[in-house]
Amino acid sequence: MPRHPKKPRRLIADGRAYLWTLRHSHSVADSGRSCRESLTLYPQPASVGGPLRIVFTEGPGRYVPGGAPLGSGDVGYIRGASLNLHEPGAVRALLDAASTRGWQPEGRRVVEIDGWTLLKAAAAAQSGSGGPAARAGGRDVPAPEKSAWRP
Repeated sequence: MPRHPKKPRRLIADGRAYLWTLRHSHSVADSGRSCRESLTLYPQPASVGGPLRIVFTEGPGRYVPGGAPLGSGDVGYIRGASLNLHEPGAVRALLDAASTRGWQPEGRRVVEIDGWTLLKAAAAAQSGSGGPAARAGGRDVPAPEKSAWRP
């Protein structure tokens, strides 16, 4: 039975639990319609910290899903790194990249980060160039010695 697309998923990273969701939205500006993917991680239990929101907005030289031919959750550079935000390994790689850049789950406020600043490092980690998600071989399952995910 397929899982409900709006139900939060669970990720365990470095001994801490997170719930995560992925949402697609649109905005209209002078230049026309723009697509946006928002990946939000909620430290658990909810009282321990504020959410991390990683946002990918469509722009020159980069893509987010807006219908065919792109798959749901695909983000990337037209000629370069890409990730599928439905994959737990990609979510873990983005979480690791945000943590490396200073995000701490103990903060009380929502922190929003431009996902494009994390994409190259996260894609390299997931593809096997380094990092915990990379040690899992780029699969959906993060490295067992540091974390595990649960649907």
